[in-house]
Parts: sequence; structure tokens; C-alpha cells
Amino acid sequence: MVRQRIQIKKIDNVTARQVTFSKRRRGLIKKAHELSTLCDAEIGLIVFSSTGKLFEFSNSRMTQVIQRHMLHADNLNRLEESSLQIEAEDSLRDILSKELEDKTRDLSQINGEELEALGLDELMKLERQVERGQTKIRRAKGEKLRKEIVTLKGKEIQTAKENEMLKEQMKDVSKERLSLLNLAKTAESDASVPSIAPIQWLPKHDNSISNTFLTLGPPVQTTE
Repeated sequence: MVRQRIQIKKIDNVTARQVTFSKRRRGLIKKAHELSTLCDAEIGLIVFSSTGKLFEFSNSRMTQVIQRHMLHADNLNRLEESSLQIEAEDSLRDILSKELEDKTRDLSQINGEELEALGLDELMKLERQVERGQTKIRRAKGEKLRKEIVTLKGKEIQTAKENEMLKEQMKDVSKERLSLLNLAKTAESDASVPSIAPIQWLPKHDNSISNTFLTLGPPVQTTE
């Protein structure tokens, strides 16, 4: 009798579905065992039935197979990420290299080099670009000069004020010095004038006549 091909779809009959699951599960585990034995492959098989029951097969420890699977997946992810990062870096490097080449050529053309390959329109465009650059340079130069002039004027005014202050201080010092000199001269002139003793009337006694004499000098003490 020729076996009929079973249509691959969910079996509606619960009993038939359980019988088919049991047969196919045993056949799947048998094939996995044969594959691991014939090909020296490390196999881990995990099956959950529709009722949530677990069935598993492994020719080594199941945890070891799962850990190896997770490490392999992480390595693949890292390899993919590294590959994408390398591609992005290569693309960025190409873009930067192209920009550097263009900027270097533009700079050379502004300096009057590598102009042979340019057409008339490109030369006129380059000329306008150079003129705009010169205008900006002159404007920046003028602004710098204006700022320096303002700074120098401010320093000049500050220096003039400091000079005026120094002149006033010198005048005050000169006045004080002149006053000290005048005081010193006055003191010297007072010291050179001799002091005059007070005038005193001294009585002179005689046996017969009593005379009074005017004398200069310190008082004379008499004894009785």
C-alpha cells in the first residue's frame, strides 16, 4: 500500500495530535542521536509539548551546549558590529580624504597654483572668491587697527593723568622742602644772636656816701 503524504498543518484532533507528537518526537531524538554519533557533532535538542511538558536531548551536558550557543551568538553579534563599525569608519575616512583633497586643491588655486585645468568660468569664480577674501581681510585689518588706536588713546589719556598727579605731588614736596629750609634758617639766625642779661640796680655802700650804679650782667649777691 502506498503511503499518503500528510498535509503539513495543525492537527485539529487532540488525540491524533498527541499521538503524532509522541511519534515524531521519538523520531527527532533518534535522528539527533544519529547525527551526533556519525558526525561527531555537539547537539542540544529542547522540545515543549502543547501542554508545556519539556523533552530534551543532548550528547553532552545541556547547560554546556546552551552556554556555547550564547557565546557563539555574542561573538557573531560582536563580529557583525565590528564589521559595521569598520565599514562606517572606512566610509568616513574616504569622505574626509576627499574633503581634504578638495580643500588642498582650492587652497593651491587661491595661491595661484594648479590653474591650468580650470575653465574661464571657474577662473572668474576663483577671482571673485579671492576679491571677497581680500575685502574681508581689509575689513578685519581695519577693525584691528581701530581697536589698537582706541587702546593707545586710552593709554595716552591715562599717562597724562598720571603725569599731572606726579606734578602736583612734586609741587607739594617742593613747598614742604622750602618750608623746612626757612625754618632751619630762622633757627640758625636765632641761635647766632647773644642773649642780654636783665638790667639790675645794684647798691654800692660807702662809709660816708651811698651811690647807686647801673651795671650790666648777672645780679651780684652781697653779703651783709
